[in-house]
Amino acid sequence: MNSTLIQMTLLMASGVGWRILKPAGLTAEHVRHVLTTLVYYLLLPAMVLDVLWTADIGLQSFHFTLLGMSCIALAMLSAWAIGVVCKLQHKRLGAMILAAAFPNVTYLGLPILEQTFGSWARSVAIQIDLFATAPILFTIGIMIARHYGNDSSDKPKHMLSFFNAPPFWAAALAVILNLNGLVAPLWFTGVLQKLSAAVVPLMLFSLGLALNWKAVKYQNIPYVLPVLLIKMLIMPLFAIVLVGYLPLEDKYKAAAVLDLAMPSMVLGIVFCDRYRLDSALYAMTVTVTTALSLITLPFWHGVLINEFLK
Repeated sequence: MNSTLIQMTLLMASGVGWRILKPAGLTAEHVRHVLTTLVYYLLLPAMVLDVLWTADIGLQSFHFTLLGMSCIALAMLSAWAIGVVCKLQHKRLGAMILAAAFPNVTYLGLPILEQTFGSWARSVAIQIDLFATAPILFTIGIMIARHYGNDSSDKPKHMLSFFNAPPFWAAALAVILNLNGLVAPLWFTGVLQKLSAAVVPLMLFSLGLALNWKAVKYQNIPYVLPVLLIKMLIMPLFAIVLVGYLPLEDKYKAAAVLDLAMPSMVLGIVFCDRYRLDSALYAMTVTVTTALSLITLPFWHGVLINEFLK
């Protein structure tokens, strides 16, 4: 695990270095936009198709969905309760709920799971993302952002429009091909695997581009601490308890829990900007949780080994 995190950290540090140095005058925001667009529209769909085409889809997928949605719901309720008790401003509370509830299951979770457990674990990260995290983020997550913020767009997108996206097209096609028992030609599998190989390094580099220590403000510390408690402690503990009741193989239990122990997802910044929530607070939370995950992830990995992989 430590060796994996060192590799991940160096790739993210390369992105942080680009943000500081701006080679060829290209800013981190410009480079990140290009890279994430490439990953989102081509490389990630190729990986989704490659992985889900041969994955064990069925009841196991339902268990991943149940686990992911339950953990996200608990985190949402916990952050909301803290906000109500402390009477926080709406834009601040909205940012806290999003930061506490949604882990970075793909951009950080996928490469860490693959490097830690093996290539089979990619399926766990992708299924948790597509079947649990993304559906809640683009429905209930948008509802929360709208409620606590402001929708300044003239024609707001429908909450279910996220299904009209390349990763979901790829997932739908992969499920159809999988359930019908069709086998991919070797040449096509080779193309998918080569495209998939670029996903992990580009994701980690893009994550490094998104980290900004200038967003860390002293006055936001009291609001970040509850999110840290929920994200780094309560959510993984709840996942360990809940997954114990699910009929999954132990290795899948460990991979799923570790994926849900990831830091706050970067995508939430987009929602904070669009709906005028506290973007600075969210950006600080992403940076701090990502940095602390270098400590918490090895800890939870050790717990999961003792619990499920003895």
